[in-house]
Amino acid sequence: MFFSIIIPLYNRPQEIYELLDSLTHQTYAGFEVLVIEDGSTLDAQAIVAGYEDQLDVHYYFKPNEGQGFARNFGFERARGDYFVIFDSDCLIPPDYFANVTAFLEKTPLDAYGGPDAAQESFTAIQKAISYAMTSPFTTGGIRGNKRHIGSFHPRSFNMGVSRKVWQQVGGFKLTRLGEDIEYSIRIQTAGFRVGLIPEAVVYHKRRTDFKQFYKQLHFFGRARINIYKHFPNELKLVHFFPSLFVLFLVALLLLNICAALSAGSGRTCASNLAFFGNTLLGGYVLLLFVHASIKTGRLQVALLGVAAAFIQLGAYGLGFLQDFFKRLVLKRG
Repeated sequence: MFFSIIIPLYNRPQEIYELLDSLTHQTYAGFEVLVIEDGSTLDAQAIVAGYEDQLDVHYYFKPNEGQGFARNFGFERARGDYFVIFDSDCLIPPDYFANVTAFLEKTPLDAYGGPDAAQESFTAIQKAISYAMTSPFTTGGIRGNKRHIGSFHPRSFNMGVSRKVWQQVGGFKLTRLGEDIEYSIRIQTAGFRVGLIPEAVVYHKRRTDFKQFYKQLHFFGRARINIYKHFPNELKLVHFFPSLFVLFLVALLLLNICAALSAGSGRTCASNLAFFGNTLLGGYVLLLFVHASIKTGRLQVALLGVAAAFIQLGAYGLGFLQDFFKRLVLKRG
């Protein structure tokens, strides 16, 4: 079984250096690497060339069109039986392709996805972000879990599709805003076998600070509405949870203000509701902290994990609400 690794790249030379270095340690050698430089001003050609004696690696430069179409560019030039997509901010464990090969030989799939995790070398913030994006107490837990809600949709940070899928379904129709989910849905609709390979883990750096993380998750929230425009049946109740969380926080803030203004009037409806809401929020914070402490083994990461969970839910919820009202209510864009 031969794999073609497709890596779109835009102004991230340091990331491709670390990703390529991780690929040199694979225990399974049947793969090639295609790096698609998508119109970068900070190109990585020299870095990629430095690995030509260690990897079957190919570098391409094309005008900027976005990550979805950059992957299509790689598909058109790939030689593999499977096309494997990684984000440039991933590190690949040495047994990744050995695990994928063993799984596919036992349980054939036409397309697969795998989970992500934090590597020990990651910063405390990166580990906290990884916790928020994989925790069962945020929406992250539904992405790389055997007990996910609804159909499993491989995500493009760690996704493989067979050559047969490419030949019959084609590639990405969207270049951003949920392009991987849209592609996964088309693959499933065409009748192909799609599943999770639990052992196909990658170490996903994601963002290096909370500001970048907020922007990324706000984008994800908007992307969910974009998916709905293509596949209305794919908008599930769970996708509203972050928005409901945002509305709950706004309502709780207003209740606390009302309770403070009426502090001299004894117990009021606003003060009772504020007390109840504060208790719920405090319980949720405690739940996140205890679970993050157990999962990460570090109190600092656990504290940051609580903050990352709030950013994840808040940013996604705000992005979702923004495009929900703009595109579905106001019919703009």
